[in-house]
Amino acid sequence: MKRFFYYRAAALLIAGMYIFMLQPVRAQSGVVEFMDSTSMEAQLDYIQQRTRVYNDYRAIREDVFQKLKRNVNDTLREARLEIADLNSQLTEKDSRIETLNTDLARTKTEKDEAIRNRDSLSFLGIQMNKTLYSSIVWLIILGLVVLALIMFFLFKRSHQVTREVKDHLKILQEEFEQYRKSSREKYEKLVVSHHNEIMKLKNS
Repeated sequence: MKRFFYYRAAALLIAGMYIFMLQPVRAQSGVVEFMDSTSMEAQLDYIQQRTRVYNDYRAIREDVFQKLKRNVNDTLREARLEIADLNSQLTEKDSRIETLNTDLARTKTEKDEAIRNRDSLSFLGIQMNKTLYSSIVWLIILGLVVLALIMFFLFKRSHQVTREVKDHLKILQEEFEQYRKSSREKYEKLVVSHHNEIMKLKNS
């Protein structure tokens, strides 16, 4: 009777240990299905929560490990492809930035050239600043005004001199006419007197 009790207790103990050791396996039954629909981090957390550590070793099924390995490789491959794509995009953006910088430098040069052309002009084949050009033009205008004033005064003076000469000439002409008239009258008187003298001599 005691022997039967010992056998029964041993059988229950073995069955309990078997059930205890099978519990992690049952807990891992839904791992593979779960790993098909979650992220890598969630998969690792799930495995960590559903498996046990025994003597510093974690018990994990082979099919779960292979699934995890495939998922890790797939994740790494996708990460490498994404990194390559990002590097390609970065290279393209760097190229675009360089092109934009080149265009910006060219635009700045063209703007500076346009500003220089706006603020300067060609005078007698010489490129000069508009301020200097304006000063030269105003000096020329001032010089022309001064020259015009000088010419006007010279013309006025010349006209005055001419008028004075004409007036003097007119006076001279009038004096000459008076002198000629008086001379003629004297000559006529002299002729008449001479004629009278001749007639007297003839009559005597």
